[in-house]
Amino acid sequence: MLFFPHVGQVFLIERITTDLQGKVVRGRKGTVERSVGVTSLGTKQANPERLLELNRGHGQIENCLHHVRDVTYDEDRSQVRRGNRPHAMASLRNAAISLLRLAGATWPRAKPEPRAGA
Repeated sequence: MLFFPHVGQVFLIERITTDLQGKVVRGRKGTVERSVGVTSLGTKQANPERLLELNRGHGQIENCLHHVRDVTYDEDRSQVRRGNRPHAMASLRNAAISLLRLAGATWPRAKPEPRAGA
């Protein structure tokens, strides 16, 4: 029994790092990763398969956001590194992406590649 309001269940997801043939990758520290999750969905609303599906969907959302930040805003090459500035800039980029999507943008475009001779 959980004594936190709105918590339907707690779950553990275990990931094992393998190569493309399904063999455990040797020489890596920690080939097993465990993540604990909390959801407001009860066991009748979300069985283990559904929880895994929702978790994978969350990862796709995260990857999409990071891809847009990396490609569109070239975040990896940002010179902002001191104090709270990196977090503030990431928040501003996230807000801009969210506003663009709310306005109907399906995907902010990447910066165009420079033309030869330009």
